[in-house]
Amino acid sequence: MRERVQAFAGSMMIPIILLVVAGIFIGIGAALVNIDNANALGLGWLIKEGNIVHGFFSIVNSLGFMVMRFLAVFFAVGLAFGLAKKEKGWAALAGLVLFLGLNTVINTMLSINNLNPETTTVEALIASGYSEVGAKNFNALFGHVLGIFSYDMGIFSGLIAGVVASIVHNKYCEKQLPNALSFFSGPRYVQILIFFVTIPVGIILYYVWPFIGMGLSSISHFITASGLIGTFVFGALDRALLPIGIHHLIAFPIEYTKVGGTMLVDGTVYEGVRNIMLAQMGSPNESEYIVRNFTTGRILFHFGGLPGAAFAMYHVAKPENRKKVASILIPAVLTAVLIGVTEPIEYTFLFVQPLLYFLIHVPLSGLSYVLAEAMNISIMGTAVRDMFPNLLQPEKVHAMYMLLLIPAYFAAYYFAFKWSILKFNIKTPGRELEADTIKLFTKKDYLDQKGAVTNDQIPAIVEAFGGKDNIVSITNCATRLRVKVVNEKLVAPNDHWVDHLGASGVVRSGNAFQIIYGPHVITLAGQVRDAVGME
Repeated sequence: MRERVQAFAGSMMIPIILLVVAGIFIGIGAALVNIDNANALGLGWLIKEGNIVHGFFSIVNSLGFMVMRFLAVFFAVGLAFGLAKKEKGWAALAGLVLFLGLNTVINTMLSINNLNPETTTVEALIASGYSEVGAKNFNALFGHVLGIFSYDMGIFSGLIAGVVASIVHNKYCEKQLPNALSFFSGPRYVQILIFFVTIPVGIILYYVWPFIGMGLSSISHFITASGLIGTFVFGALDRALLPIGIHHLIAFPIEYTKVGGTMLVDGTVYEGVRNIMLAQMGSPNESEYIVRNFTTGRILFHFGGLPGAAFAMYHVAKPENRKKVASILIPAVLTAVLIGVTEPIEYTFLFVQPLLYFLIHVPLSGLSYVLAEAMNISIMGTAVRDMFPNLLQPEKVHAMYMLLLIPAYFAAYYFAFKWSILKFNIKTPGRELEADTIKLFTKKDYLDQKGAVTNDQIPAIVEAFGGKDNIVSITNCATRLRVKVVNEKLVAPNDHWVDHLGASGVVRSGNAFQIIYGPHVITLAGQVRDAVGME
């Protein structure tokens, strides 16, 4: 079961990649479409209302909002693609067909029961006997999906379509029909089945979704009412679940669904804190981002805490080993600060002593979200790569307190880690009995640590999994190569992956493995699949 949850969490990163691009486009486009911002940046001579340059950045801004507008579609296609074991293109098509189909079924069911855009307005509902509150709640259930009047399920409709389509596809994509119908064998057979599957899925959602929608509203209300306690719990769980690779499942509903709340921005209702912040970034009428965004807190331990922990591990290393330790820790810290990928530095201390991770890092991570929210800081992003849109509109972020909090977090992590390591004699890098266990990184090793594995290492990676005959499936998320094998005893030990194959860490769960390589794992996964003859 946990393997399926991990696969689902990894597949969700496929459509989320589009949101990263959308954030960049909206950040740049919205800032430079605003004439006041352009003048403040000294670009008033270049960007004028209605000229070609202004029109170009308007297009950039619109493309960013396009991703948000059709996010459910991207999730339907992306999840079906990511969860499919083979013939992924056909699976993606099945996800799209099911997404459109289930909304069409719901639309038909609504029409049968005389529910349409005219009869579900607040005014019409009040006239038919609803209270004002009841009318508003019932009206909120509906919306238009690619022009189809249906339930406003947000990305949940995409999630359902993508998951169901992938299940049908994986089960029947190799189905062989009699010779007379052989053209419809294999993945084509799945496309036929999807039309039949759409009917029960759409009917079930028609009856079930109103209860789910109301339930999500209740959860959203609880999170809002829980105040800083809820914020702390979110921040702590976000880190605590990272070692088993399902931390996305905590952040995802809050960032992209009604669970994180809704807000009206420039006449459009947006769901989830990340979508709301993107809309606020692109709005000329919004003066600030929402403070309760469950994102800003990460900056404190990305920029302050984890570098402080690394500095502590450097200081407590044996003097003769510090140069070697620095060669390991510096790339890991830079990855966290510049890119926002924290696994390399976190796994550096997680595997040598989990208590450093769970008793120091996890609580301090939860506290970082609380401090950011309490001080009304509303930065969008978690790394240097995300800062440019914030710098273009600094009045929206209220970031001055970060100048105090980041050094404070550096100090807190530094002293907490240093005291714990010395007190309990924890064998962090550089404190091992044998100096040979510390690896001095060359330029090639540095690239390996970043995930840029060279082509000649691909056969070694396949061999480390016990050979291609031992590999069942290969997938990836944002930073991890996820591989399922036949016999886990044939897989190389953890230190082999770290010392010889450029990995930052390894997570084992029976015959399922997660090898942490960093943000270049997408390219790596494709190379490994090619090497073993998988799609």
